[in-house]
Amino acid sequence: MLKLSVNDIVKHNENCYSFVMAVAKKARKIAEDAYESGDQLTEKPVQMAVEQFVEGKYRIAEEDRSPVSSEQ
Repeated sequence: MLKLSVNDIVKHNENCYSFVMAVAKKARKIAEDAYESGDQLTEKPVQMAVEQFVEGKYRIAEEDRSPVSSEQ
């Protein structure tokens, strides 16, 4: 297992908070899929999610959160 900091992983002006949320969401999905299929995981789901992110198997897709004007 490679020990990386969040700063080593998150690049291209990505938000660290978004990274943590994406990893948590992916880890829950990995755990749920393993439970449903009856598979025994050899690694922790969070570690698997981080490795998949580092390998480029998925990436963070953020919504445009521009302020909305309320013209009347």
